[in-house]
Amino acid sequence: MVLKLVGSFLVSLTAILILMPLWIDYLRKISFNQSVSDYSLEEYKHKDATPIMGGVLFIAIPVLMTLLFDFYGSMRADNIMVMLVFVGYGLIGFLDDYLIVVQRKNDGLKPWQKFALQLILAGVFYLGYRTHAHLEVTIPFAQASWYLGPFYALLIIIMFSGSSNAVNITDGMDGLSAGCVVCALTAFLILAVKQKNITLSVFICSLIGSLIGYLFYNVKPAKVFMGDTGSLALGAVLAAIAMVLKQELTLIVIGGVFVIETLCVIIQIGSVKLRGKRVFSYTPIHYAFRLKGYTENQIVHGFWIAALLFGVLGVFVGLH
Repeated sequence: MVLKLVGSFLVSLTAILILMPLWIDYLRKISFNQSVSDYSLEEYKHKDATPIMGGVLFIAIPVLMTLLFDFYGSMRADNIMVMLVFVGYGLIGFLDDYLIVVQRKNDGLKPWQKFALQLILAGVFYLGYRTHAHLEVTIPFAQASWYLGPFYALLIIIMFSGSSNAVNITDGMDGLSAGCVVCALTAFLILAVKQKNITLSVFICSLIGSLIGYLFYNVKPAKVFMGDTGSLALGAVLAAIAMVLKQELTLIVIGGVFVIETLCVIIQIGSVKLRGKRVFSYTPIHYAFRLKGYTENQIVHGFWIAALLFGVLGVFVGLH
């Protein structure tokens, strides 16, 4: 098992380090560049010259490495569902990125189109998941579970949609989102190893290796961005992993940074609409720290530390 985990990590890391420069050059040639969000601070507008869709590689490589290092285990229903969600949400993000680049504006897929595609994937996951897993939520510390039956399908929709959009919201500074996801995945890796889920552990190791390789090209100054291709896929796969490991509620703790980012945006929008006043100086909240005078690197590293602490806490919760 150890050889599989270390091997998948190292091969994925090496593959990204070798292939990413070639992928970046190709993206530049076809002018697939970032379209900066309207919610970004003015100082980030120059990033519209940075290639997008870096997420394509760190989606493809972990899937291929998992098949290579543990093919028979990859054919198990739960592992197929995790990789299907990962690739499926990546394709939704890819389509969104493609439309943004081609149309030269930050619209992409319409919200109802994106939600409809996410709904289809959630339905497929539910149909496959219910054939071999219990439709219940494990309650930490209580040594109990809450049976949801068909309502588990609603939970899947909420978790997939919420987690994918939360990672997308957090993806606003160089290295921020990818680094936080690495911390979350490391926590899930410990839980997967504890459950002796070898194939899922191999997949997570491969994904961590791929993301660390990606960070070599994404930390400030970023040479490539993951785009919605990467952020939607990463958010959804965190939710899928949590479900397969029966750690649905633990995801809230492990993904604490993403939860806080999303809650701040929701609170801000609600306050502006209801009271006409802001609660925070800016959202997503990582930009508020920039307005307070912190450098981008200080903010990113601070969020990484917070994500690591949430991961440690999440492991403790998940084991109890």
